[in-house]
Amino acid sequence: MVDMTHTYSSRTHHASAPVSNDAGQTEILDLDAEVLAESTAAIAAWLPLQAAPRSVVDLGAGTGAGTFTLLTHFPDAHVTAVDSSIEHLRRLRNKACATGVLERVDTVAADLDAPDWPDLGVPDLVWASASMHHLADPVRALTKVHDALEPGGLFAVVELAGLPRFLPETAPTDQPGLEERCHATTSHFHAEHVPHRGADWGPMLTSAGFAIESTRTFTVSIAGSRNPGVGRYALAVLRRLHHRVADTISPEDLAALDRLLDTDSEHSILRRDDLVLRTQRTVWAARRTN
Repeated sequence: MVDMTHTYSSRTHHASAPVSNDAGQTEILDLDAEVLAESTAAIAAWLPLQAAPRSVVDLGAGTGAGTFTLLTHFPDAHVTAVDSSIEHLRRLRNKACATGVLERVDTVAADLDAPDWPDLGVPDLVWASASMHHLADPVRALTKVHDALEPGGLFAVVELAGLPRFLPETAPTDQPGLEERCHATTSHFHAEHVPHRGADWGPMLTSAGFAIESTRTFTVSIAGSRNPGVGRYALAVLRRLHHRVADTISPEDLAALDRLLDTDSEHSILRRDDLVLRTQRTVWAARRTN
């Protein structure tokens, strides 16, 4: 992660800061923003806010899926987007410039596992989507969020059950169930490196001093026939999955996966008409009460 002394805003740049070259992850974040835009907007609309927020912090903002949803849904708000990747924040700033909202966005490069955080102001809403589970000490981070929030302010923790699924269980014809087997192969890796993914954040939020106001699980199902981005999203996710499982799945499964990822092949995932993006997002709305 990036050292927190390197901060970016609409006014300040540090050319010496390190840059992430993870193009695959960047592509997935951009596709997540595109394909799941309606779902993200529904979560923002559901939040039990006492008043429209004016100062918002997006923790683990990535390339801006949550940031731009929040800017749209709360037109009077200013958003501070925080991420450990300088490259992700650069892309976010470029999007903000292209869409004419740069004056409403600041970006801060920060390691949220560091003992000291930069000054993020006194927000009345903090949003963290698919980011808290990456932290080594999430309770410490949750406590810092609690102390930074305006009294009465809301913390929205949005977490995924895991990577989305796209293929039917009967696909591909020669290796049915391939997608689920590939995901199962990565379970040990995620248990070791991302132990908080899929956690119940309620007790941790309560331990950090929050009052849980509401919890809701949003189930998402988007047919590829309705949204052409689903196929590109499936290709990006399975390409990333390929790097993790290539040495552990059976030769037959690997060959079938390679055929799905070959965009010139008649078996390419981009040529399938039965793709459905399936995922779940659980949201904890937690309030600072003092």
